[in-house]
Amino acid sequence: MNYSLKAELDNCYIYADSIDNDGYGARQHAGIKTREMLRFDLLQFLAYLSEGGSSELALEIRFIREYMNYQFTTDKLKAFKYERTGEPSYPTTPPRSLTYFVQADLNRLKANPNSVHRSRDYVRTFKLLGQEFIACNNHSSESEINRLTGYCMMMDKYLKSLNLYANDSSPLLDKYNALPKNINAVKNITFTDRKSIHSQIKGVTNSNAQAANLPDNISPPKDVDTLLEELNSMTGLENVKNDITNLVNLLKIKKLREKNGMKQPSVSLHLVFSGNPGTGKTTVARLLAEIYKGLGVLETGQLVEVDRGGLVVGYIGQTAIKTQEVIDSAIGGILFIDEAYTLTAGKGENDFGQEAVDTLLKAMEDHRDDLIVIVAGYPDLMKEFLSSNPGLRSRFNKFIHFEDYNGSELMTIFESMCQKQDYRLDAAAKEYAVSYWNDRAANHDENFANAREVRNFMEKAISRQATRIIAMKDISVTALETLTIDDLTDNA
Repeated sequence: MNYSLKAELDNCYIYADSIDNDGYGARQHAGIKTREMLRFDLLQFLAYLSEGGSSELALEIRFIREYMNYQFTTDKLKAFKYERTGEPSYPTTPPRSLTYFVQADLNRLKANPNSVHRSRDYVRTFKLLGQEFIACNNHSSESEINRLTGYCMMMDKYLKSLNLYANDSSPLLDKYNALPKNINAVKNITFTDRKSIHSQIKGVTNSNAQAANLPDNISPPKDVDTLLEELNSMTGLENVKNDITNLVNLLKIKKLREKNGMKQPSVSLHLVFSGNPGTGKTTVARLLAEIYKGLGVLETGQLVEVDRGGLVVGYIGQTAIKTQEVIDSAIGGILFIDEAYTLTAGKGENDFGQEAVDTLLKAMEDHRDDLIVIVAGYPDLMKEFLSSNPGLRSRFNKFIHFEDYNGSELMTIFESMCQKQDYRLDAAAKEYAVSYWNDRAANHDENFANAREVRNFMEKAISRQATRIIAMKDISVTALETLTIDDLTDNA
């Protein structure tokens, strides 16, 4: 039994009891304890994830008995799954007990804006339980990973819609409050948590930090869930977010199976990012590098971004040398090759792009455990690139497609840029911008650059605004921060 998971479950049950004691729980509405409702929701969740033949189900039933203290037979588990989770609405509906956790959080926030969000701890418990459950059997299919990912993302979105998911440090603070005040006595928490706790404790000396094994020159890996939150906070890209979360969950399961001495599913980490310019490919690649570091897949987690010009030299023998230098700088992290199709697009005998590809393929074989390569570019051209060499097709079999942003998403990006730079749109400007971005999304040519286009639009608007207000006798703060329709229409 994983006792850290058992502790998470016990804490969640204690939170459920406190909700009842504070008068926010299920007992006041449904006449039952929130603890029992939570336990039933967890059983439904595990039944929803269950899959496989008799041998796999036997392992899953044992897991349920150990962690939920409930005994299923194979037939009863199958019947329970069909009856309780067979409706199409199940994976899109938040668990009933979560709504009581949320109600309690919202009521506590009214009295204390800094109160802890227990609903986030609730969702984390579901995630951890689901990961351990999938890892317990000998199957761990892609459909199980998809169900786990989809259900947890549904709960995440529910919390985000109520502003209960961001800016919550409760897991760390809970650990800190339960610890002895002498940091040297901390033994059973992760390096990341010790580093963070160390930074919060006033008066800790350098000698204490050294005794706690916290060298100041080492940057610990970021928490993977925090990085996934950052990914999920990006505008649009729903399919990308789902694909990345699926991949992360698969790697977590792989690690759990390795820990338990079980066979490992084969996972290819090299990726193809296809999509038009300005759709967030580089940003997602950078986050993925940090996620891989946080999972222990990569040691250093740096992203080395390069294009054809950074790999190919117009002299015989020099391209291999230059390409190898770039590869060496990416060892331990991700090598991100933008517009990778340009490496094989040249047909002349003096084009050395193929030499770069050959060097890359050899390095991917030599550094299977410490180098991940992501190739990116326009969808159709990337298909041609992979078809140009059997070695490329065999190594890059995972595709993630980045869709163009729609009008609403472009408008959200524009407003976000305004907010970050302390600008705001007046009513007429906002109305115009909404219409403008809807039209641009619906009617653009192949050179449309998505978020880059928004950035260029923003820069021109700022320039026009500066020209407009500089002649004012007294320039107010309101004038400095306001963009008008005249500032925007001059960009059209």
